[in-house]
Amino acid sequence: MLGSTGALSQERNALHELVVIKTTLLKQLIRESPNRQITIGTAIHSIIDGVIMKQIYLTSSVEFVAASIGERIGVTGKRLAFVSTAAEVVEGDLTWLKRGRNALVDTGFEVEDYTLTGKMSEEIEGDLLDFDVIFLSGGNNFYLMEKIQESGCAPALRELVEGGKVYIGESAGSTVASRNIYATYIEDDMKAAPNLQGFEGLGLVDFLVFPHWGSEYFRDRYIGRRMDHAYTSNDKIILLTDHQYVMVRGEMMRIIDVLKD
Repeated sequence: MLGSTGALSQERNALHELVVIKTTLLKQLIRESPNRQITIGTAIHSIIDGVIMKQIYLTSSVEFVAASIGERIGVTGKRLAFVSTAAEVVEGDLTWLKRGRNALVDTGFEVEDYTLTGKMSEEIEGDLLDFDVIFLSGGNNFYLMEKIQESGCAPALRELVEGGKVYIGESAGSTVASRNIYATYIEDDMKAAPNLQGFEGLGLVDFLVFPHWGSEYFRDRYIGRRMDHAYTSNDKIILLTDHQYVMVRGEMMRIIDVLKD
C-alpha cells in the first residue's frame, strides 16, 4: 500500500510540473511558428492532454448505465473499488447490488470489494490510491455519510477525485457527492445513522441528485415524505431516472439518457 498523503502530493506535484513544462514548450512553439500557424486554441487543446480533469458519474442504478459510462472513460486495465458501505444496513433482497457489481465486471472493470466501515482516513486514502475508479454503491445515504464522518475521509475522497480518480456514485453514493443531503431526509432511514453529525456531503458537485425518479417502487419515498423537505430547501436538485446518469467533466455537466443516446 502506498503512503497516502505523501504519495498523493508527489503524484500531483509531478503532474503539475508536466503541465508547466508542456505549457512552456507550447508557448515557444507558437512564437517560433511561421505566420503563427499554431494558434492559441490549438495550444490550449494540447495543454488539456496534460491537465487533470475531474470526472464524476452519478447514477440511480448502475446496472443500466455501466456500459455507457465504460465507453466514456475506457475500462482497459482500470481497477475499480466497489465501496458497498451504504448497503451494509439494507435489509432484504440485495440482488440489485449484485446486478450492479456484475454490470461493472461485464463492462470490463477490474472490480474489488471495499468498505469504509471501521477504517480511518489515512488507511482509506492509501488503499484507494491503488485504484483508478472509486464506486460508492446504493443503500442508506445517511449511514454512508455517518461512516464517512467517523473515518474523517471526506477531504481525502475530495482530493483523490480532484487528483484524477474517477468517481462513480449509485443512488446513495450519488446523493452524498452533493454539498448537503438534508433534502433527502426520511425519518426511517435516519434510524440507521444515530451518530450522524449534520448533513454536509462530500461537496464534489454543487447539485443534489434525487435517484430513481419515476420508479413506482420509490414513489412512496418521495410523495409526501422526501419532497416535504426538498420543497423548502435551496438545493439545486436533479431528478434522475434509473436509465440516466449525470456526467461531470471538469466544469462541464451533462445528463445522459441511455435509452436515447
